[in-house]
Amino acid sequence: MARTLAHLLASALLIFSSSLIALSSALDDSDPSLRPPMMILPLYLSSPNPNISRHRNLRRHLQNSAPPNARMRLYDDLLSHGYYTTRLWIGTPPQEFALIVDTGSTVTYVPCSNCGHCGKHQDPRFQPELSSTYQPMKCSISCNCDEAGAQCTYERRYAEMSSSSGVLGEDTISFGNESKLIPQRAVFGCEDMETGDLYTQHADGIIGLGRGRLSVMDQLVDKGAISDSFSLCYGGMDVGGGAMVLGGISSPPDMVYTNSDPFRSPYYNIELKEIHVAGKPLKLKPSIFDGRHGTVLDSGTTYAYLPKEAFLAFKNAVINKIRSLKQIHGPDPNFHDICFSGAGRNVSQLSAVFPQVDMVFSNGHKLSLSPENYLFRHTKASGAYCLGIFQNADDPTTLLGGIIVRNTLVTYDRENDKIGFWKTNCSELWKGLHYPSPAAPPPLDLRSQNTSVGIPPTIAPGGLPPIMAPVGLPHADFPVGEFQIGLITFDMMLIINNSSMKPNFTELTEFIAHALDVKVSQVHFLNFSYTANASLIKWAIFPDESADYISNAMATSIIHRLRDHRLQLPEKFGSYQLVELNVKPPVKLTWWKQNYWVLAVGVLATLVLGLSISGAWLIWRSRQENVSYEPVDAVVPEQELQPLQTSPGPDDL
Repeated sequence: MARTLAHLLASALLIFSSSLIALSSALDDSDPSLRPPMMILPLYLSSPNPNISRHRNLRRHLQNSAPPNARMRLYDDLLSHGYYTTRLWIGTPPQEFALIVDTGSTVTYVPCSNCGHCGKHQDPRFQPELSSTYQPMKCSISCNCDEAGAQCTYERRYAEMSSSSGVLGEDTISFGNESKLIPQRAVFGCEDMETGDLYTQHADGIIGLGRGRLSVMDQLVDKGAISDSFSLCYGGMDVGGGAMVLGGISSPPDMVYTNSDPFRSPYYNIELKEIHVAGKPLKLKPSIFDGRHGTVLDSGTTYAYLPKEAFLAFKNAVINKIRSLKQIHGPDPNFHDICFSGAGRNVSQLSAVFPQVDMVFSNGHKLSLSPENYLFRHTKASGAYCLGIFQNADDPTTLLGGIIVRNTLVTYDRENDKIGFWKTNCSELWKGLHYPSPAAPPPLDLRSQNTSVGIPPTIAPGGLPPIMAPVGLPHADFPVGEFQIGLITFDMMLIINNSSMKPNFTELTEFIAHALDVKVSQVHFLNFSYTANASLIKWAIFPDESADYISNAMATSIIHRLRDHRLQLPEKFGSYQLVELNVKPPVKLTWWKQNYWVLAVGVLATLVLGLSISGAWLIWRSRQENVSYEPVDAVVPEQELQPLQTSPGPDDL
């Protein structure tokens, strides 16, 4: 009897607590004090996942049955954009979006077609009316409702004064043609308001991978679609890109794990106890890394932030190890970045200059950080780098952003409450894991396809135009790695409805620059041919004026945006087709061409010096010819004195 009463009481408490938590998770429960304003996408406080205990047995069963996973590519990079994105397709037919990968968010949202205040982003807004599988989330006691009391709403506010709000809807989401996971139905946010950085950012929205009932991870796990684990692998400095896997993978045997307590905080936390610089531990108490939310991993944050005492100790330890380098001002005068010059441009050689940093966990395991995990490249000084670890204002939370895990496979094993780290080249992740690389999609037959701007494809893109790459350069279906890109050219065929109208190349250049996220000065019009109502235009993307080549991350982003037909051109330009795409390495100049200005200055200086010497010699010679000297005892003929000419006096008249 007592056991029965206990079961009833426990069930009642569970139902009551689950209802309260579900209700609170739909409210705006952000905690704006968690992140300092300089972070790109701050964490917000959300309720602990009510499903952790309730679905523990289900998730163990899923892990044993080895469900499929979703292998997805990552795009962009930390320095250029401050975040990494992935592609997600929503609706039927699918509409494509570039979403920031954020482990600190528990909701996925994109701008909707009826949004009253949304910025201009990478892709067209989501159009619910064009999706045959879209359903609005009807108002209920478990959510906030709109003014009409018809549909559930959401709202998220961030520390840097940005916000997102809108309605909740449900539709089919798909993960691309590299994924083994079939499309699934999921709840997401349909924005009708954006402010701050969310309004101005290039990415369309956010894919939330945090703990919470609206998280994509929780929804897929609860449906039994994937096991309760996901992995992220961010590309290295100057490379960007990477990979993401929703679901379980076979972890490498030498992966380093640390515990992650879901009840410690609502975020993905780790048990950090020590930091070593060049093999020596910082003189800090282990409790310094356990303040407030503890040590939190957040993929939506760019850099790392330590409590004041830990930051000062880390900064001083690094500076003491690199006394040979000159400390300089940072690229942005608004921030007091700690930067150093004289380290050279080769990232692979930084370990010879900067010290190794180790993060030691409570179980004694250690994650070693190379310089690219705590430095970012100075954008205005060649061969200079700045610390990418900062003081977290007055917040005792230790926040580790994406910079810490560059070229590191991070597995969030939520089933076993642990997080694993494995150092690798994220551009070649599948090769390192001995997995078969995702199959390259077949070339696109441009003769039979007319891609119209703003109209979503009927299926997730599976055909892409070929790339003409010289020998030695990688194929653009995969991250470009450490190769240097000197020039990207592409042929665009515009199909104009009005045959009498020819394109305005100046305006078109500006639109292409905006769509590819490059400067207008980098986009060059090469040549143009016109037949009937079609125009074939050849374009070139050059490096920025301050660079010798296009960075790997930027080249990857440009190539994929071109191949995925992501140029958003105004309707007056009609539809377009990408005919050919070429990638070329930088032109290797001879020593004479690279140093022509030195030679010019040398020649000019030689001419000036030669003319000066010649002029001085001529002047000296001229003076020597005009001046004659006679010996002292020489006979000089007397000269007849001439009478003085005076005016006649009165006696002379």
